[in-house]
Amino acid sequence: MPSHITESRIHGGAYSSPEFAAIFSDSNQVQTWLDVEQALAATQAEMGIIPHEAAREIARVAKVELFDLQALGQESMETGHILVPTIRALAKACSAHWGEYVHYGVTTQDILDTGLILQIKDAWGHTLSRLHSIREHLRVLALRYQHTPMVARTHGQQALPTTFGYKVAVWLDEIDRHLKRFDEAQARVLVGNLTGAVGTMAAFGAQGFEIQRRTLARLGLAAPLTSWHSARDRVLEAAWLLVQTSMTLGRVANEIYHLQRTEIDEVREHSRAGQVGSSTMPHKQNPSTVDLISALSRLVRAQMVALTDAAFQLHERDGTTWRIEWAALPELFIYAGALLTRMDGVLAAGLDVREERMRSNLDLLGGLILSERVMLALAAQFGKQTAHELVHEVSLDSRRSGISFRDALLKHKRLQGCFTPQALEDLLNPATYTGLAADMVEQVARKPLSTPLHGAGEGAISTQGTLSQSQYVMEDM
Repeated sequence: MPSHITESRIHGGAYSSPEFAAIFSDSNQVQTWLDVEQALAATQAEMGIIPHEAAREIARVAKVELFDLQALGQESMETGHILVPTIRALAKACSAHWGEYVHYGVTTQDILDTGLILQIKDAWGHTLSRLHSIREHLRVLALRYQHTPMVARTHGQQALPTTFGYKVAVWLDEIDRHLKRFDEAQARVLVGNLTGAVGTMAAFGAQGFEIQRRTLARLGLAAPLTSWHSARDRVLEAAWLLVQTSMTLGRVANEIYHLQRTEIDEVREHSRAGQVGSSTMPHKQNPSTVDLISALSRLVRAQMVALTDAAFQLHERDGTTWRIEWAALPELFIYAGALLTRMDGVLAAGLDVREERMRSNLDLLGGLILSERVMLALAAQFGKQTAHELVHEVSLDSRRSGISFRDALLKHKRLQGCFTPQALEDLLNPATYTGLAADMVEQVARKPLSTPLHGAGEGAISTQGTLSQSQYVMEDM
């Protein structure tokens, strides 16, 4: 019976996504270990270290469907070792004596860390695919509402006019920076590790660098300059990229959540047929998906705290902290996958942008939202500081007396004759005081995006395809 919320049938998969759950499943994790073992054997055969027959046999049986995962788990508990049961099962599955060449010259952490990077590489591709889809939804939205005026709010209060398209363009620009970060990080993150027991490659001898380079190239990974068994910055960087992205999307979700408040009601999440907001209040239509996204963003961030603890490795390797990573990293990725999937879905379904409500909210303060514009118009005559004091005084009078900002300005003694009625009407038109918002939308939404949809680190092969592609293939010597 599932006991974790990411696997809960009651929650209907709300806290997970099929793609990310599959990547971090037991079966896929074991398959990545097998992929590394067979790639290593293939390289060693090419280099004359082990017989070709051994490499072919290891490749033939290195398929997770041939293994009993429950039995592997039981043996792991009995041995106190996470990988030895898989090594034994792989060796036993080989015919004749070819199993003697399994796991030749490497250590457990080589296999687990490289397997983990294979999982991260696969998740990387899914993440970029979702982010590019989200980006395109936001780009279209920004252009559609490029000139749609609405209230900008600071400190929770009405501030000045802006446009809804510009609000979305700010989100879009942030997504573009994340995509660039992913692009820049690939060469650092998508790197395997086959350096042996303490990272010196002693078991490989003089051929160590070439064994590692060829094996990792088969897996679509770059080779490190030194062992990173105890240096967890690559894992932390991959996780932090997802945390930053999740925080951005959580902020977007939180903004939509608040804009859907009854008192504001400028943007609504699409309401699905059959959606129910309350078990006791039939009228409720809650923003159920964006509040889930907001919660998921916090869950992603929470796992990062645990991962930073996992970075405090002792000496050349340390299980006391490494084991934290085993628990926290898959959760972080699975929560992030759910978040990306839900946000992509919300935007694909379409937001209900209520332009008339945006316009009426601009008039809510009776013109006070244009106080800056009026102040700057008066600054030429009175100076900026004096103009600020005068408009502040008029604003307070308008609020106290309940008269419009326009009428309060016209009746103020020191401002007599400063404005004609028509000039004041023009100044108090919020639609004409959105600054360069539309131009900035154009800059963001029309710029070319150079970040590739998929990619791998320097020296690595394509990330396209499944995780179990490192079949035994001879290379010309």
